[in-house]
Amino acid sequence: MTSDTTTTRPTLFCLHALGMSRLEYGPVTDALGDDFEVVALDLPGFGDATTVDGVTVDDMVRQVTRQIRRHGATRWLLVGHSMGGKIASIVAARTLAGQGGLFGLAGVVLLAASPPSPEPMDDENRRQMIAAATDGPLDADTARGFVDDNVGAPLPTPLDDQALADLHRTSPEAWTAWFDRGSREDWTAEVGTLDLPALIVAGGADGPLGEDAQRRLNGAVYPRATHLTLDGAGHLLPLERPTEVAAAITSFWRDDAGRAPMISDDFARVIASSRTASNTRGILAKRAVADDPRYVPQVLTEAQLTTLRAVAARVVPQDDPDHAVDLAARVDAQLAAGQGDGWRNADLPSDPEAYALGLDALADFTGLAPEQQDERLAVIVAGDPDDTLETVGDSGGGDSHHGGDQGDAGLTGGTSGDTDHPSDAEAHPFSVEQLTAWFEDCRVDLVKAWLAHPATMERIGFDGFANGRAGRALQGFSRLGAGQREGWEPAMEVTR
Repeated sequence: MTSDTTTTRPTLFCLHALGMSRLEYGPVTDALGDDFEVVALDLPGFGDATTVDGVTVDDMVRQVTRQIRRHGATRWLLVGHSMGGKIASIVAARTLAGQGGLFGLAGVVLLAASPPSPEPMDDENRRQMIAAATDGPLDADTARGFVDDNVGAPLPTPLDDQALADLHRTSPEAWTAWFDRGSREDWTAEVGTLDLPALIVAGGADGPLGEDAQRRLNGAVYPRATHLTLDGAGHLLPLERPTEVAAAITSFWRDDAGRAPMISDDFARVIASSRTASNTRGILAKRAVADDPRYVPQVLTEAQLTTLRAVAARVVPQDDPDHAVDLAARVDAQLAAGQGDGWRNADLPSDPEAYALGLDALADFTGLAPEQQDERLAVIVAGDPDDTLETVGDSGGGDSHHGGDQGDAGLTGGTSGDTDHPSDAEAHPFSVEQLTAWFEDCRVDLVKAWLAHPATMERIGFDGFANGRAGRALQGFSRLGAGQREGWEPAMEVTR
């Protein structure tokens, strides 16, 4: 690795539901064991938290942001239950935008969560809930009814008593503010769509925030989300199904959110600091997120993407396949977005077409042994018109990944005289020179995608992005000699 401290155990920042407190995560914490550091927070006006810093949604978001920043976590998830889910989504959006001095968000877990949009709620129920706190804290009957209405089955007595106690000590101001304003606010414009690992859990017996609402409202915010419904559960999921919630979080981290390359605490804190401009921090925050293990190509076919992954593994081998950058997926996304370096070889078609042709010419690549793959790529780089290269260049013929609907690209087989399909000699229309030129571009794209990741920047000893935040004179660097390091710089052990 690079610096001497890298957090391997992720931190969960857990935000509770309306009327509850940080205590509702106690059973989930017990079920998670030592695999996670759980930091459950009291939102303003709930649990032990006062209302001195305000009770609006924005007040809660700012307080949560301050507490995460104060903690200093560098590899973390947000867990939001009900009301806390809305707060979690807003904090996530701001973090990915580089705001708040936070870095290291790896994903979001939503438990029967309120969406960034107005929460679906019956007007009469809203009126009754506001009236219940008009004259002071909730009375015993209101608290009892609230718990009973929000569970699929009675809670164990200790947890039931805890939920009732949390409701009794809830600030009337905070309670009323949520029903009157917070739950009605629409934050969709700021939150937008978050390309972030997400686990969305619903109770099968929940009401307005049940499975349908979760898929329709929160699913629209998190297109990468894994959805889980706990049959028979109501709304108070951390209290009703703590073991199942903990198991889902563990699987989510192992299979999705936790698969990104590791970044040391030291390096992550420099990114989070004022040395790094917020827009730069946002870019790095997005790049640091784990790639989607279920990524569906947008430009390439599945077969072409598989070939490109095999090529990437030889061009840019990564040490830890369980914590690697999916370089091929990132290149495909780059092609879909029309991004590039502003030029292309005059002898090549557009980038998407060139990639399709080049990867189709390497259709047998995944079936080769690693040594054979390296030999094939070396021949392409050299551009030698020998038999090996000709079989994958302009003389190879053979089947295409594209199938029969790509006639205009000249990639399907045909017979002489067939005007709708090219001949076998045209099946791989790249010349040797074109294949070599395309592969040069391909190598550049793969290496750029690797170098752009913060973990790679740390590995090669690059922290040149940390030259000061926007809105003030750039701090820059003062120690420029070889081997010299600024006092704020991370202690990077450079890999060469």
